[in-house]
Amino acid sequence: MWIDRLGLAPESRAPLAALPRHDLARGTVLFRPGDAAQGFVVVLSGRVEVRLTAASGREVLLYAVEPGESCIQTTLGLMGDEAYSGEAVAATAAHLVLIPKALFLTLMDRDGAFRRFVLRAFGQRMAELTRVLEQVAFGRVEVRLAQALLDLAVGDLAEITQAELAARIGTAREVVTRRLEQFARHGWTRNERGHVRLTDLNALRALADQGL
Repeated sequence: MWIDRLGLAPESRAPLAALPRHDLARGTVLFRPGDAAQGFVVVLSGRVEVRLTAASGREVLLYAVEPGESCIQTTLGLMGDEAYSGEAVAATAAHLVLIPKALFLTLMDRDGAFRRFVLRAFGQRMAELTRVLEQVAFGRVEVRLAQALLDLAVGDLAEITQAELAARIGTAREVVTRRLEQFARHGWTRNERGHVRLTDLNALRALADQGL
């Protein structure tokens, strides 16, 4: 059980163990810009993606929340009363527990183990977000694209649209289209509707390694 990993005091375990599990279908929206945080989400399985959308409609993937990880925007909302600036969507079917705001704040005050869990997860996510921002600001698009395809691939198939790839690596869809056409000419990928087939994994890995 997820609670067992936290090392909580006995009086903290009971209210958490009583919380219901929520089963989300892919595409379910958890929050939108301007919403107030209602509770702390613990993802048990699946993947939730948090994105920013510009006035132009361009999207950027800020980060994803998977089991054992936390949502930076939710932590800020609960501890600093900040409204959400991004949108969170279940990228896959997901199962999660929502710790209500009042219980979250109580546990932060009285249980050191819970507080360490939240702050450690928050620090790790901030470090990851900083690395993402560095890659977007300074990394070459084709290197980021190669790494994204390798991260997403199951076998030789990455099931993702070009618009989703653009959001994931922080660029425009047109840029991704041009780079994928370039990859296809090299024989590295084959672009198919709704997914990309990786036809030369070694070449893509060599390109991705240039970002290390």
